[in-house]
Amino acid sequence: MATIMMVIMIGLLLLGFPMMVPLITGAVVGFVMMFDGFGQMGTFIQQMMGGIRPASLIAVPMFILAADIMTRGQSADRLIHMVMAFIGHIKGGLAISTATSCTLFGAVSGSTQATVVAVGSPLRPKLLKAGYSDSFSLALIINSSDIAFLIPPSIGFIIYGVISGTSIAELFIAGIGPGILILAMFSLYCLIYAYVNKVPTEARAGWRERGVAVREALWPLFFPVIIVGGIYGGIFSPTEAAAVCVLYAFLLEFAIFRSLKLPDIYRIAKSTGLITAVVFILVAVGNGFSWIISFAQIPQAILESVGVNEAGPVGVLIAICIAFFVACMFVDPIVVILVLTPIFAPAIQATGLDPVLVGVLIVLQVAIGSATPPFGCDIFTAIAIFKRPYWEVIRGTPPFVLMLVAAAGLIIAFPQIALFLRDIAFRD
Repeated sequence: MATIMMVIMIGLLLLGFPMMVPLITGAVVGFVMMFDGFGQMGTFIQQMMGGIRPASLIAVPMFILAADIMTRGQSADRLIHMVMAFIGHIKGGLAISTATSCTLFGAVSGSTQATVVAVGSPLRPKLLKAGYSDSFSLALIINSSDIAFLIPPSIGFIIYGVISGTSIAELFIAGIGPGILILAMFSLYCLIYAYVNKVPTEARAGWRERGVAVREALWPLFFPVIIVGGIYGGIFSPTEAAAVCVLYAFLLEFAIFRSLKLPDIYRIAKSTGLITAVVFILVAVGNGFSWIISFAQIPQAILESVGVNEAGPVGVLIAICIAFFVACMFVDPIVVILVLTPIFAPAIQATGLDPVLVGVLIVLQVAIGSATPPFGCDIFTAIAIFKRPYWEVIRGTPPFVLMLVAAAGLIIAFPQIALFLRDIAFRD
């Protein structure tokens, strides 16, 4: 049954169907084979509806809405200006500023694709003008935006938390350390690249200009303070933090900056509604699919056939990293989390692995796969936004992928990179 389901899904994907079609078709075929017909299809529908019932999923459309408001407003520009004022003048400073701006905007929006648009659009022309190659610039923007998967808020952490039953608040806090590690690795590479290619430095900003930049960026900088500080301080839950972010983004862009007008609300709401609909359909179908493969004990059979159950904690983590990395090269990240997490759940429980550590590694692999050929979703976002050919967009990605893989290796070897902040915040 598993083979037939996979063949159907892969075949429909190759024919160009949207991801939800192969997923639901494979699930329905598996259900019919398992129950000998459509007589109990109501059970499958109940499982699908159960997938979108958890209250924590309310945070997803809220974070999407907040990100959309800020992307269309001035928050991204103000953050970029502040970062450039402080580090734009050092060797490789413009590239480091790009990576840092992506990280900061990720802490504001939680969306990799919103970060590609908001940060990449203004900074790519500056990178080209400064002497960086287009392939390097595109790869830097795409891969740096994926730090948004790890820095809270993160839609990837929300989906994983709902599927696995792991605390979303703990996942949010645990993503900060790996996100900072990756930013440091990217910054070092940018510095080396600038020296090797003799990229000229930018003019140094004066302290007056820096003061103005900080003052202008203070309002957007409150977003991560609200999210992390509010959750860490026990003031509100991640879902409530998402609601506060929407209110804050609305007040910021409509009342304080006045960068948006009331007619913009319709376009923002429509965009958010479309994205949310796709996400929730994928979550619902993914939950039904996961129920079928779990009911048929397919995960246990797969793990036993490849010997994962006997591999030990480190072996299980390596197997998880490889599986999620490869899958996200071809399939939408949310679908990969929905489908593969239940498959590895028995091995995770059997080896006693910390589900928060597993979640960080899974979301990191999702981030890597999102920017990795052949079908990483952020690659096609960049193609659409920057109007550049596929091969030019992916040409500069290998060094960044290697750094991200190295970061995953460091987290496996030293779990406290991900867990030390969690342990401080949530352990007595």
